[in-house]
Amino acid sequence: MNKLQCVIMRGGTSKGVFFHANELPLDIEKRTQTILRVMGSPDKRQVDGLGGADILSSKSVIIGPSSRPDADIDYIFGQVGITNATVDFNTLCGNLTAAVAPFAIDEGLVKCVEPYTNVRIWCPTVERYLGATVEVNNGKAVYNGDYKMDGVPGTGAKIPIDFSDTAGLITGSLLPTGNLTDVISVEGAGDIEVSVVDVSTVVAFVRGKDLGLDGSETPEIHDSNKDLINRMEAIRLKVAQLTDLAGRSPLLPMLAVVRSPMDYKNYVSGDDVFAQDFDIMAKVYAAGMMHKAYPVTGAIATGTAAKIPGTIAHECVPAGKATNDEVVIGHFSGLLPMRVGGQFKENGFELETAEIFRTARRIMEGSVYI
Repeated sequence: MNKLQCVIMRGGTSKGVFFHANELPLDIEKRTQTILRVMGSPDKRQVDGLGGADILSSKSVIIGPSSRPDADIDYIFGQVGITNATVDFNTLCGNLTAAVAPFAIDEGLVKCVEPYTNVRIWCPTVERYLGATVEVNNGKAVYNGDYKMDGVPGTGAKIPIDFSDTAGLITGSLLPTGNLTDVISVEGAGDIEVSVVDVSTVVAFVRGKDLGLDGSETPEIHDSNKDLINRMEAIRLKVAQLTDLAGRSPLLPMLAVVRSPMDYKNYVSGDDVFAQDFDIMAKVYAAGMMHKAYPVTGAIATGTAAKIPGTIAHECVPAGKATNDEVVIGHFSGLLPMRVGGQFKENGFELETAEIFRTARRIMEGSVYI
C-alpha cells in the first residue's frame, strides 16, 4: 500500500481530510481516484476509508503555496461522492473554509502575525478570493475560545470569513436566469415558482408551503419521504437545466426550502430556537439528502437573496427585520448569523459585504493508506 500525509479538520459544521498539494497527483483523474480511495467511495457507509457517510463529512481539501502574488495560499475543495465515484472540484465549502487558514498557519505555509493573522486565499478552480482572520499564539492557530455556533458542540475561537468576492461565482451572474423569480414545470410537482441566486454557490429557493410542508419536519422526516425527495430532486435538476449547470456540477444547484418566522408561533426547534430570533427559516437539500445544519456557501446566497426585493427569500423576511447588514437564518440545528450588504445599481444588486463567523478544530494528523 501507499501512504499519504493528511490532517482531519473540522471547519464550521463540516469535517474533511486536508492534504498538502504535493501529496496528491497533479493529473485530475489520478487525483480523483486517490481521493476516492482515501474516503472509501463509492460505498454508502464509506467503511473502507475516512469518509463519514454524510454530505457534511465526505469532503477533501487541498492546500498549497499561492499561485498568485496577491494571495497567501491556494485552496481547492473537493466534495466527494458517497455512493457515486465522483469528486466535484468546481465548488467551495464555506464551512471548511474556516479550517483552511488555521491549517495553513499550523503547517507553516503562512507567516504569522500575532495576535491575529489575516490570510488571503485564492481558489483556482473558481477563480475567486476569500479572506479569513485567525487568532494565533506562539506561531500556531488558536482553536479554544468562547464563540458558540449552532450545529457544533462546545465553543471555539471565532474565525471571520470574507465571501464578498463570490457574487456570480459559478454562473457568472448573481441572478443566473436574469429574473427574480421563474416558474418551472416539474413532472410530479407541477408548476413551481423558484428564485435562483448565485453567491458563493447556486441556490434555488422554493416556498415550503408549495411543497406541502409545514416547517416542523426534521431532516429524518424529509429524508424518509421518498416522494418529497424525488420532487425536490426533480426541481433541482430542472433548475440545473435552466441555468446551464447540468453536466458542469453534479451537486448544483442546492435547493433551499424557505419560510417566514411569522409561520411559527414561538418556539421552533434546535437549540432553543425561537421565531423572534431569526429573519428567515431555510433548510437545504443537496446531494440526495437534507443538510443537517446549513452550508456556509448556501448561507451567503440566502442572506443575499433575503436582501433583494422580489425574490422568494426576501418575501419570507417580515417587515422591519434584517434592516441593517445582519441576516439571521434559522435552520435544523439552530441559528446562523451573518453580515450581508450591498447596493442597488442599474445592473442589479452589487454585493459589498458578505461575512460569516465559524470555528474550527484540528482533530488528527498522520498517514492514510491506500
